This record gives sequence, structure tokens and C-alpha cells, in this order.
Amino acid sequence: MEIGTGDRFLRLLIEYGRDPALLEATVRAARGRSELVAALPEEETRRHVRALVDGVLAALEDGEPGEEALAAAERLGSDRARQGVPVAAFLDGFQAGRTHLVRTLVAAGRRLGVPDAALLDGVTRIDEITAALVHRMVHAHRVTELEMARTAREARVQMLRRLLHGEPVPVLAPLDPAGAYHCVVSDVSDPEAAARLETGLTAAGPGLCGLVDGRFTALVARLPDPAPPGPLLVAAPPARPAEVAPMYRLGRRALLAGAGAGLTGMRELADLALLTVTAAEPELGGLLAAALLPGLDPDEPFHVELAETALAYLDHGGRIEPAAAALHVHGNTVKYRIRRLRELTGRPLPDPAAGAAVSRTANWWWALHHWLARTTS
Repeated sequence: MEIGTGDRFLRLLIEYGRDPALLEATVRAARGRSELVAALPEEETRRHVRALVDGVLAALEDGEPGEEALAAAERLGSDRARQGVPVAAFLDGFQAGRTHLVRTLVAAGRRLGVPDAALLDGVTRIDEITAALVHRMVHAHRVTELEMARTAREARVQMLRRLLHGEPVPVLAPLDPAGAYHCVVSDVSDPEAAARLETGLTAAGPGLCGLVDGRFTALVARLPDPAPPGPLLVAAPPARPAEVAPMYRLGRRALLAGAGAGLTGMRELADLALLTVTAAEPELGGLLAAALLPGLDPDEPFHVELAETALAYLDHGGRIEPAAAALHVHGNTVKYRIRRLRELTGRPLPDPAAGAAVSRTANWWWALHHWLARTTS
């Protein structure tokens, strides 16, 4: 259906519907309405909101939802079922996003003088389109739930979820109650990407994988060697199935800290201990940055280079050449930047290789890491 020149509300919707700021506000509204949806990675919500908004806009131009929009609605319903999100919870998020979108556009239309009759007609057409999308979402969710309920795999994934949440549950195959397993957590929520990760992780030995709290998680007897490249995976030390819940909670915290630091690939939980603890105390990090780095200006690119160089220097145990290689600069450049940092801050950078106190080195590492994270956020 062609949108006439007099249909000012629909032209307004098409003009503003793909605005990134409006999309982000709609995502926040959807996540704020449902705790289970909010527990999913934000990009997962953003991906589905973008597809559905595009589908609504296309339907307004064509007169009814096309196959692409309906397929997007089916994927949303099916994905949420596989992620363990009940139909009522994800519909709450969907309706909250739709309400925010419509209210924003109606307010914009009134500011621009769009007649109330045109606004009402536009909202009615949007409701007709979203009703068709909701029907497809609910149908796909129920079909997927029925398919999963008929499989032994879903029973195993339910056991995995209960173990990781610390709930009492009999430990059955493929796990051994007396065995020891690494708890591996990720931010991967897409079922197809999760299936690829499962193949790579279970190739090294027996294990149990599934989507827990919307994210790919696994208990595996052995970690792959070498670790596969790709998204950030945090692997805890081996523990018995009845003892993995604390490892899962720590792994989730380490995953959040590691993602904030831009890490990728497989990482040992113990290796992320300092990063995890410091990420949980941003106020202390700010105090250290203010005390140790008073001469650095976050708007000065050269000062950012100095902080990055100092952090690489500490990360490589105070060794110039490895730090230079990591930064792709000459060793003399590292020495010069460290000297300039001392001149700007009025304090010498601790030298781990020369036996600098652990607490002093850790404080500098924390201050630099916090300062850089705040600068690049």
C-alpha cells in the first residue's frame, strides 16, 4: 500500500523509525519491563528489536507484514524458547518496546501539528501489524517449547541450569557425580553460534552444554588445546557438578569484566582475578587514578598513549621489549613514554622486574586500567 502525501504520521514513522537513538530507547524499554529479557545480553535484544522495527516499517509501506517480518517474529519467539524465557516475559518486553516507540512518535507528531485523526489511524495500523507479529512469535515459541520438551537434550539442559544455580538435582549422564568439570561461560546467546561453540568444546572430551540465563554455558571435562579463537570464554578450574554454582557466579563476573576490557578467546578464571575484583569497585579505581595520574588529560591523545604504554609495561612484568612488541613500537619509544609519564605524574612507574612491591604495582595497574576505561567509554 502506497503511503499518501497526506498521511503525515506514517511518513513521520518511516522517517524516525530507524533513528539509532530511538532504537536504543526502545531496547531499554523492552529490557526494563522484563527481568528475564534484561538478563539476556543487550545485543540480543537490540538484534530482535531492529528486525521487528524494520518489519513494521516495511509493512506500513506494503500494507501488511511481509515474509521477512514474519520470519523475524518467528525467530524471536523460537530463540526466546531455547533461551528459557517464558512467553509472558518476552511479550512483556515486546509490548513495552512497542508502547515506547508509539508514544515517542505520537509526541513528535503532535509537536509537528499532525492531526489527531491521522495519529489515531497510524497507531491503529501499527497495532494491526504488531498483532500479526505477536501471533507468529507466540506460535513459534510454543512449537519450539514442544519440540524441546520431547527431547532428552532439554532434560539435560535443565539439569545444567539447576546445577549452575545451586539447586539440588540428581547428576545424570553425560556427567559423572564424582567427576570434575570446567565451567565455561560466554556472552553468546544466538543458538546457531552456541551450537558451533558446543562442537568445539566437546571435541576435547565429554561435557554438557546449553543456554543458561540466555548465554551459552558448558561443563566440560577437558578444555580444548589450543583454545579456539572467537568470542570471550571464561573457564573456571575443574569442580564436581555439585560444586560448580560458585564457579558459575564468579565466571559471570569475570566475563563482564573481561568483556569491558575488550578481551576475546578462552581465558582462565584465575587469570582474570585482578580484573574481576577491580571492575567491581569503580569508585576505588577512580580514587587511585586521581591520586596517581593527576597530570594526565583524557582529551590528549598522547596522554592516552602514555597510559596504554605503562599498562603494557606492567602487564609484561616490567620488560621493555615484550611491551614494545605488544604495542608495535620500538623499545626506545616505550622507555621515552615511561619517562614522560613520570614527568607528568610526578611519580616513577613501579618496576615489577626489579621487585617492586606487589601492592604498589597493583595500584598503578588498577589506576591505569580505570583511567583508560573511562577515557575510551
